[in-house]
Amino acid sequence: MKVPVSPYAHIEGIVYFRRMLDKIRLHQAGELRPDLLANLGLGFDDRCCRFLGVAYADVVARVTEGLSDAAVLEWCFTNGRRPTEEEVEVWSEFMRKRGWNDELAAKLAERIVESGYQDRTDILVMFDYLDADEGRATGGLAVA
Repeated sequence: MKVPVSPYAHIEGIVYFRRMLDKIRLHQAGELRPDLLANLGLGFDDRCCRFLGVAYADVVARVTEGLSDAAVLEWCFTNGRRPTEEEVEVWSEFMRKRGWNDELAAKLAERIVESGYQDRTDILVMFDYLDADEGRATGGLAVA
């Protein structure tokens, strides 16, 4: 079983989008780590689709057609909305900080304890947790 790319991975400055598409592809190939199946289309996936003004099912359909990440994003811009550079910056910075001193902080704290990471000081936000849980360096350090 495989894990998707880091949530810090971005395309045209938009974080998380590449991860959502990677999860879809891995799921379609029967290779997505089982614990990630429950949130397909929900949570950050749903938030990302709402940001772009498209339905998750429509994104899945574009991925199923074999489109590249860039082509799926362009489809979203055409059929949903094309955020401004400032909106992309606000979105990406907001998402990078989810779990830090916000309503997601309690859930992040729970996950840290459940995973036995309570002694780690490098998991500050949900993206860090996802990277740690999936065996990557935290803080987006390994993401190009």
